[in-house]
Amino acid sequence: MRTRHFSQFPKPYMAYPKIVKGLIFKDKNKPQTLPEVEYWVDAFHVNARHLRAYNQICGFENQGKIPAMYFAVLSQSLQMHMMTQEAFPFPILGLVHIHNKIIQHRSLAANLQYQLSCKFGALQPHAKGLQFEFVTQVKQGDDVVMEAVSTYLSRQKNTTAAVRNNEAVATPNYLLVDTWHIAENIGRRYALISGDANLIHLHALSAKVFGFKRAIAHGMWSKAKVLASLALPEKYQAEVQFKLPIFLPSTVELYTATQLQQTDFMLQQQKSAKPHLQGQLLAL
Repeated sequence: MRTRHFSQFPKPYMAYPKIVKGLIFKDKNKPQTLPEVEYWVDAFHVNARHLRAYNQICGFENQGKIPAMYFAVLSQSLQMHMMTQEAFPFPILGLVHIHNKIIQHRSLAANLQYQLSCKFGALQPHAKGLQFEFVTQVKQGDDVVMEAVSTYLSRQKNTTAAVRNNEAVATPNYLLVDTWHIAENIGRRYALISGDANLIHLHALSAKVFGFKRAIAHGMWSKAKVLASLALPEKYQAEVQFKLPIFLPSTVELYTATQLQQTDFMLQQQKSAKPHLQGQLLAL
């Protein structure tokens, strides 16, 4: 596997000219394989001002700790460059974030120096196309302190459908814990902080170009918002399936069900009761 090293995180907006170029000059002969490459930011301290802004928009408290989700967001700048600098086989605009898992192995102090790496993971068939993974790892010294896997769907025609699991799953005994009124501008505000300026999040007009009736909230924002509302242990795993998009503005309801070391959660639309995301928080 080839490795590329960075002294700092590349700016996400630097990747957008190549994304636009890819819309105009399409290469239909790219092999349907993922590049064998790993990107590393060798040593960095988090920017305290940026961390405060992230905590504020997601709802985390500023207590000298880094939410594991913050590292997952930093990783997205590497992901953008991996998709534009390498022989990435899929159109970037139109990718759908369908699943995300993070593991925090210990409390993450904001004043320490870290290393972060990102590489491609598994490529698998999906009922609606092909799904692939980005695998992120954060180290503090020699210790792995955080891991993440983000799974994306590239819609494809004439693909082999994924194997469906028909095993019945018991529905948790959910209780309503909060109701959120999400503003129309949350996508633009979060984009300024995260660097994820995908047009589907910014405005209704730009979202309609990609088939959405209105702009939709970032999935990574909605997951972070949920986790910020829960009592997070020092070591935990948080896994989420992204369901239906949150059209902006919107009113949503957060439901949870806790048993032993696990909390199941669901975010759903208030009017229709349709789910936007479902997941589990597991204390390790």
